[in-house]
Amino acid sequence: MLLGNAGLVLCVEYYNEDGVSIMWVTTGLDDPDKPTILLWLSNPKSKPRPRRAFVIARLDKQSHKIIVDLATHAILSDKVYNGHGYPLLTYEEQLGTMELPQTYKPFIESIERRGLNLSEVVCSTFTIGWFGELKSKRVLKVLCFYVDGPMNLYVRPVEGITLVVDIDEMKIVEYYDMFIVPVPKAEETEYKESKLESPFGPRLNGATLVNLDGLGFKIHGHTVRGFISEMFVPYMDPSEEWYYKSYFDSGEYGFGLFAVSLKHFADCPANAVFLDAYFSTNDGTPAKLSNAFFIFENHAGNIMWHHTESSIPRKVFTEVRPEVSLVVRMVATVGNYDYIIDWEFKPSGSIKLGVGISGVLEMKGVTYTHIDQIKKNVHGTLLLENTISVYHDHFLTYYLDLDVDGKANSFVKNNLEAIKKQAELVAVNPNKKTNVGNNVGYRLIPGSVAHPLMSYNDYLQIRGAFTNNHVWVTPYNKSEKWAGGLYVDQSHGDDTLAIWTLRNRKIENKDMVLWYTIGFHHVPSQEDFPVMPTFGVGFELRPTSFFDSNPVLKTRPPYIVHWPNCTN
Repeated sequence: MLLGNAGLVLCVEYYNEDGVSIMWVTTGLDDPDKPTILLWLSNPKSKPRPRRAFVIARLDKQSHKIIVDLATHAILSDKVYNGHGYPLLTYEEQLGTMELPQTYKPFIESIERRGLNLSEVVCSTFTIGWFGELKSKRVLKVLCFYVDGPMNLYVRPVEGITLVVDIDEMKIVEYYDMFIVPVPKAEETEYKESKLESPFGPRLNGATLVNLDGLGFKIHGHTVRGFISEMFVPYMDPSEEWYYKSYFDSGEYGFGLFAVSLKHFADCPANAVFLDAYFSTNDGTPAKLSNAFFIFENHAGNIMWHHTESSIPRKVFTEVRPEVSLVVRMVATVGNYDYIIDWEFKPSGSIKLGVGISGVLEMKGVTYTHIDQIKKNVHGTLLLENTISVYHDHFLTYYLDLDVDGKANSFVKNNLEAIKKQAELVAVNPNKKTNVGNNVGYRLIPGSVAHPLMSYNDYLQIRGAFTNNHVWVTPYNKSEKWAGGLYVDQSHGDDTLAIWTLRNRKIENKDMVLWYTIGFHHVPSQEDFPVMPTFGVGFELRPTSFFDSNPVLKTRPPYIVHWPNCTN
């Protein structure tokens, strides 16, 4: 067993009675129930916390949920899941599926008919979703792209060809070659710095940050109380080749498993501290991802607080404090999109949660070369000749286990009466008061808000019903972590946050969980091509009467260093 900075990898040899090894899908810590953790934290010398691992595995085309005791290496339970849906896809499964077309004769013939070089064709996997079927097999659809020029594969689809692969059998079970359209051109799709040609844009001249007193923070343990529970990305093209494209990046693909190693001085400033991550491969072997997270103090030129007193004659003065916040960052590249996840902790007690979205758009090959040729709805934007980027949405649902000055909290909606009614949403501790009697609390400051465009009874939206509301509040339940359910691939939407809330449980003065969804409609523009400038969304959790007064009133500003002029 290896315990790393970002998780746990368990190495257990587990075989069925015929000696066939199982396939590891998910491995992680089986956290003790929260009351157990809080009891231990209040008295660390009490009975040690049980340490257990949680495993989702596949054996004989069945999904197993396994709990392992780390102290004794014993399997405590092994339950077969008989409900709708399948666990997330492993990297090895997807890689094996993508390689199958290269030796499949009908596919080779289709590529030759298009006049393409087979060695320059790269395929990718796509989940099929659920559209009312009573039963299904664990299959993926495979679509392909052409990379004879720049390695920007998503912008050059080979349209008309669809393969269906049974991933339990690892074989192609259906094949379709329906039509031929031109592959979008390679010109103007390059974005690698080493391949770009002049004329270039302006050079970005930056400043160097130096910490005179070293780091202003220390790292203790691996405590996490909030995370992205699910990411739902539905596309809005009803055609045969696109209607099923709707991604659950956590439940189907494993969002965190697609974290990438971060680069010094590009993904992070000079003063960053890096942490590694560990995960398990198909056979349970531990694998290390270096520099998966970094933590740094952010001196971004923001103002923590400011006031100029100009109303007193002959006594004008200004007081200002620059803000230095602490940022924890990771980047996950899930297919074509790159998500930059920031947790920013401010000295004032505010927590800002930000998501930067970059990467490349997913494209659809068409016959059009100019918008004047388009006579019907194409459900996207023509960005280049023969290239359309389809309209889609991004919804990121956060799980936020808020303990505001204790675990017994309530969620309050304070209505603000005006011409139009508005409200502020606050998590408070009704058992704790400030010096003048206000409930201590934290306010939710919403960010990007977008409502789903699909109807509630659409099959895609049934599975993504956790996005029907931007805010949900539930009582803490150890088993309720993933807003889309634990077995999301081809799920029927019967184990989601929207279903859990139908239990109508009490949340007043309880240990509660706040779920918040960031959403935005993505209508692609030409500026998003060939690689998308980062688009930022987010929200904030801000203290509201949590302190008796401004907690950063007496914060001292950082040193100012004047460097000598080094020019000749």
